[in-house]
Amino acid sequence: MSISSRRDLILGGGMGLGAVALSAMSAQGPHHKAKAKNCIFLLMEGGPSHIDTFDPKPRLDSLHMTKFQKERNKFEANMNTGERYYVKSPFQFRRAGKMGIEINSLFESFSGVVDDVCFYRGLRAESVNHPTALYHLNTGNQFGGDPALGAWTSYGLGSINKNLPSFVVLPDTAYPQGGAANWSNGFLPAVHQGTPLRPVGAPVLDMSPPPGVTPERQRMTLDLLNAINSKHQQRHPEHAELAARVETYELAFRMQAEMPKVLDLSKERPETLAMYGDGPIGRRCLLARRLVEAGVRFVQVIVMGWDSHDYIENAHGARIRAIDKPIAALLKDLKRTGLLEETLVVWSGEFGRSPDNGIRGGGEAWGRDHNATAMPCWLAGGGVKAGHIVGATDETGLKAVEAVHPIRDFHVTLLHLLGLDDSKLRYLHAGREKQMSQTGGEVIREVLA
Repeated sequence: MSISSRRDLILGGGMGLGAVALSAMSAQGPHHKAKAKNCIFLLMEGGPSHIDTFDPKPRLDSLHMTKFQKERNKFEANMNTGERYYVKSPFQFRRAGKMGIEINSLFESFSGVVDDVCFYRGLRAESVNHPTALYHLNTGNQFGGDPALGAWTSYGLGSINKNLPSFVVLPDTAYPQGGAANWSNGFLPAVHQGTPLRPVGAPVLDMSPPPGVTPERQRMTLDLLNAINSKHQQRHPEHAELAARVETYELAFRMQAEMPKVLDLSKERPETLAMYGDGPIGRRCLLARRLVEAGVRFVQVIVMGWDSHDYIENAHGARIRAIDKPIAALLKDLKRTGLLEETLVVWSGEFGRSPDNGIRGGGEAWGRDHNATAMPCWLAGGGVKAGHIVGATDETGLKAVEAVHPIRDFHVTLLHLLGLDDSKLRYLHAGREKQMSQTGGEVIREVLA
């Protein structure tokens, strides 16, 4: 038996068959009255530019194409050093909502929901490397291996609908950099791991049993398997993973009855389908609404293609047009159904982009490099200050300078809105109690309603 296994057994203190594992899978919260009971996290993989979406910088108009030299140092990524030149935004901006908040003019549909959104300009990341920055945003740990925010939410609050996973991921046509570790359960029981739905074809494979296999026969098979696993647990009570595996089998069985109904978009009203559009992002956003409506705690929708080092007008322009209608529809639909009050919607990339660019291939192309010191982010729904801007970046958009907070505070804030206290939401692993923020953080009070 390993040292960690002996420690788990001793700490279990004779709790009985599966008790250690089952207690780890039961809900740990809520710790206070929640503002939201669900979360939809819209992850823009690749690093969207705040300067070209929701945080315009007129100062760059006068600095455009001004060259300068940035010395290399051990604290700066090579891509952001050497010969540089400032790049103005190639986009026009419009004022939207009661507060006249400036957003990219390509956001035609989204301009109609600005009054439901809190734009947060004070967030800072720590890495400009895609995989480590994505791990940091999703799990709180740049090196991966820790539970994702959705897994912590599942662990803290449990499931609303026992027939569906509590954490579901809707990937783009490919997985984001870093892969499935972005929605890992880490050291938490496996039942809290994100369940990805396939973007093409059947979202879930083998949702129906083979011909001739009845639900009664499946139930008998699972009962036999549970009996065998129960005996194994009696001999090895320190193996918490087994109880999680048993629950996964049971969940898969229960999903056969409910998941097909949730995934069937043909039951939606024609006007609702038209509102989301017939593209893949619209389909994922509509599925996100249906999943939270059915009782899924945490849904992550991933949109890739934001890494615009060159030709940002074409690249970002295409992405903005692709997300504008579906995301606006999601917010309108949640509001129409009364779900927005109890659903926290988050929009963010893993970092922002720089106000300048480097010389590539001996030439210049309007694009932007990675920037961890300023990034675009907005929240809507459960408990956030709607129709406001919180924080600010400097005149070129290089750094956040007002209401500045690191990502760990962002995580603490999201958990707080969901009724969870990061300092109390802990899990014993490798000899110490661990938490989402790693070492603690504070709630970003400015974004709260």
